[in-house]
Amino acid sequence: MLGRFLWPVAGFAIALLLWAWGAKGLEESTPIAAMFAPMETFEALRAMVLGPDIWVHVATSLKRVAVGLGFAILFGVPLGILVGMSKAFSQASTPLFQLLRMVSPLSWMPLAVMVLGVGDAPVYFLLAFAAVWPLMLSTAAGVAQLDPNWMLLARSLSATKWEVIWRLVLPGITAQILTGVRLAIGIIWIVLVPAEMLGVSAGLGYFILDTRDRLAYSELTAAIILIGLLGYALDYAARFVHARWLHSVPSDPLR
Repeated sequence: MLGRFLWPVAGFAIALLLWAWGAKGLEESTPIAAMFAPMETFEALRAMVLGPDIWVHVATSLKRVAVGLGFAILFGVPLGILVGMSKAFSQASTPLFQLLRMVSPLSWMPLAVMVLGVGDAPVYFLLAFAAVWPLMLSTAAGVAQLDPNWMLLARSLSATKWEVIWRLVLPGITAQILTGVRLAIGIIWIVLVPAEMLGVSAGLGYFILDTRDRLAYSELTAAIILIGLLGYALDYAARFVHARWLHSVPSDPLR
């Protein structure tokens, strides 16, 4: 039990030592490297989290994550159900979806700005576009894994298509949808920072650019650490919800 905590602490300690050693080694050739050192970074991080400004950017970024994830769920889950339940739709759409899935969301940045303008709209589009694919694929995989006997039972009871989806399919694939949500959150969080460099005036991506322009490199490194901590917290929350769901629902959605 103790080793479960000691090993992560040891890993972080080694990483911290390597970070300090690397910053110290670069000071002679690159004097600015001293501003990236651990002590300066953690002092900037302490001042940052105790002040009000960074939390405005954090709140703005989290709102964009929520909206982007909401749009991804709105489109990804129905598409996944349709792919999983309709063989014709799956055959017709899968090649197109696979092609679009392999295009980096950041490739759409110029088009998003030209079509949607500057502001939140292109950011929402990029985040939703990045997150829709893991949600769609996880949902479709969940539908494919449903016991076909459940479908036969529903048909024998004269259930409508909507009743089958609402009372049988959705309860049966909720665990897979939550897996897709967790994957989508991870992708959104990675895409968020570059997406927030699209002419917005707040957010963690904007803050990164602002620290660069102000030559506040200690704050820049501190912001990177804060982004990592927030991303870890979001992933932990998604894993917690997924684990609680798996332990709280019966394996048979008809029950």
